[in-house]
Amino acid sequence: MKGTTRNYYAGGNTARGFTSLFESSLQGLDRIFILKGGPGTGKSTLIRSIADDLVNRGYDIELIHCASDNGSLDGVIVPELKVGIVDGTAPHVIEPRLPGAVEQYVNLGEAWDSARLGAHRSTIERLNGEISQAYEFAYAGFAEALRIHDEWEAFYIDNMDYQAADELTDECRSLLFGDGKLDKASRVDHRFLGAATPAGAVDFVPNLTEGLSRRYFIKGRPGSGKSTMLKKLASTAIERGFDVEIYHCGFDPNSLDMVIVRELGFAIFDSTAPHEYFPDREGDEIIDTYVRCIKPGTDEAHADALDDIKQRYSAQMKQSTRYLAQAKSLHDELERIYISAIDFRIVDRIREQIRAEITSLIAVEG
Repeated sequence: MKGTTRNYYAGGNTARGFTSLFESSLQGLDRIFILKGGPGTGKSTLIRSIADDLVNRGYDIELIHCASDNGSLDGVIVPELKVGIVDGTAPHVIEPRLPGAVEQYVNLGEAWDSARLGAHRSTIERLNGEISQAYEFAYAGFAEALRIHDEWEAFYIDNMDYQAADELTDECRSLLFGDGKLDKASRVDHRFLGAATPAGAVDFVPNLTEGLSRRYFIKGRPGSGKSTMLKKLASTAIERGFDVEIYHCGFDPNSLDMVIVRELGFAIFDSTAPHEYFPDREGDEIIDTYVRCIKPGTDEAHADALDDIKQRYSAQMKQSTRYLAQAKSLHDELERIYISAIDFRIVDRIREQIRAEITSLIAVEG
């Protein structure tokens, strides 16, 4: 029987630049293979090959997706084996805690023909510069979009009933946790449920919430207290000893989009654009912060101003996404140069060495 696969991001193209949460995903692992090597060296293909093998053997896995390339992976985690394989190249550079004992660097650059790459030096330098510039423009655009979003939030913050917001949070705390408590330290995983990608906003909410008996869809407006409530509920989970998955906003990592406590079988998440969902199965329920916490008529009273803000925000997000797509196109061009200078027989040998080492872990486990 095949294992299950959970999908998420550990890095994001955000309004605060590239943000990495990789360290959280690697906690508790006894063996981490950190892949080094330039574009086109087969890191993502290696990760996917071993991930497919393990899930077909019946192991549950976690796939870490790449926010800058919709078709690529940044890592795979196998919790039962306490092993992970991750791309350790920029921008998600991973610093080892116990080099050799836990983390092992894997240099796919061994497969390069340096002389052949040297012949393309000027092109490689140009492409790297253009890629960096495209990301700078994207991040500056997302920062401007966040400033516009702050304008948007202000209308609702000014019309917020904070007492009602506190009461709603207390109701949710009682609904989700009751008197439940566990006599252990909580494990906390920080992740992204989605990301701004070259193809636009992508999320894995359906996959991450699959199998949970209760899902709570928070509806509302910017500034209506969704993230604040999620932060308070996450704190409650930690205080009471429950393991908690905390999913940060892929646009503003200082905000939260979802909290999952699998020991209690629930997920509660911001179900507004760009990750808007609606109840479609038993155990689904809507929590509306606009209805509960915002002065009635706020939307109508500020309709014209809000419409202008929405249009400016949407235009800015689309422009930033175009820069991400430009960076991806340039990166594809760079990859083609490296691919032409790689001996993939060496990459295959390295992959099989990693596979053999993980197989030995399976034998010990068995």
